[in-house]
Amino acid sequence: MHIILGGTGHIGSALAEALIAKGEKVTIVSHDQNKREEWEQKGAEFAVVDIFDEQPLRQVFNRGERLFLLNPPAAPSTDTVAREKKSLAAILKALNGSKIKKVVAESTYGAQPGEDIGDLGVLYSMEQALGEMEVPVSIIRGAYYMSNWAASLDMVEKTGQLYTLYPAGFKLPMVAPKDIGQVAARLMLEPVDQTGLHYVEGPEEYSPGDVADAFAELLNKPVEVIQTPKSQWFASLQEAGFSEKAAQSMVAMTQITLEQHEKAEDPVRGQTTLKEFIAELLR
Repeated sequence: MHIILGGTGHIGSALAEALIAKGEKVTIVSHDQNKREEWEQKGAEFAVVDIFDEQPLRQVFNRGERLFLLNPPAAPSTDTVAREKKSLAAILKALNGSKIKKVVAESTYGAQPGEDIGDLGVLYSMEQALGEMEVPVSIIRGAYYMSNWAASLDMVEKTGQLYTLYPAGFKLPMVAPKDIGQVAARLMLEPVDQTGLHYVEGPEEYSPGDVADAFAELLNKPVEVIQTPKSQWFASLQEAGFSEKAAQSMVAMTQITLEQHEKAEDPVRGQTTLKEFIAELLR
């Protein structure tokens, strides 16, 4: 049995569907009871659990032998780092002493030690904590999710403008969540003792300008990139609903991405192009 945290999200759904297609047994862990019928019809088991509740979560873990660990992203209106540290601690505590024999964990490009740098710091801590546990672990460091652009869809359709903190021509590795799900499925099915760090990105790097071009072609209308000046990053994020702490973390992550731009020597490459992803998003 495969236990999937975040099984109703972009990556978890792709992973679950890939495993089910291979005849594997899957349990989706979610806080959303409304998703139960959909996934049970697809052939999955469904467990509604509060991940902050150690004992029930460990009981779900004990149903299976392989765990996909995706620490749920906190709402930007909260102190995201504090919230995600808390959820990660709860998951790791439930994992410790459970019957899980292997973990595949979702991390990110640029993961590094540091405080108040958002997912980069939280997910680095996750990698280190898992490395200290006895259970074998495979880590996926995913590139910038193409799905992050989904939040821009309404604005692009209404105004023809794509807002971004990055320069229009700044290219960075991007990946479609379903491609990460496919890689995760392969890793979940590998022998228990087969572990490692796996960088996953799409077929090529893309820039906000490329995103605007894809929207423009598919919507058959001009789309202009509007770069938010660095001096306005914090204020613009707060106007968008970010808490003070979350805005500070996003500013730090953005600056690190611009300055460091981590590249993998031999990444696993997904097949979904940016245009294909945007086309699917528009459908």
